Amino acid sequence: MPEVPVEWLKSEWRKRGLLKRVQLTISGCVGPCDVPNVVVITSSAGEEWLGNVVKFDQYRSLLEWAVRCRDAGEMLSLPREFLECRMSPFCS
Repeated sequence: MPEVPVEWLKSEWRKRGLLKRVQLTISGCVGPCDVPNVVVITSSAGEEWLGNVVKFDQYRSLLEWAVRCRDAGEMLSLPREFLECRMSPFCS
């Protein structure tokens, strides 16, 4: 399974003042454990599940997206690069 850059994510989340505005939780399996590196984004509009987030640039993009959401004061659309990562935890 590709490694998640946990320490980098935590450090950047803290440095950019996201801790109280955009929640970041890193855990083991959150559902479909046969898919590596699952990201779940939750907002008042619902949940977005992403799987196979395996490249460092993808984590950097998620961080930049979180900063834009914080600055806008609302959940913005995910970057297009994550369209191919969308998944449903209820379908195989």
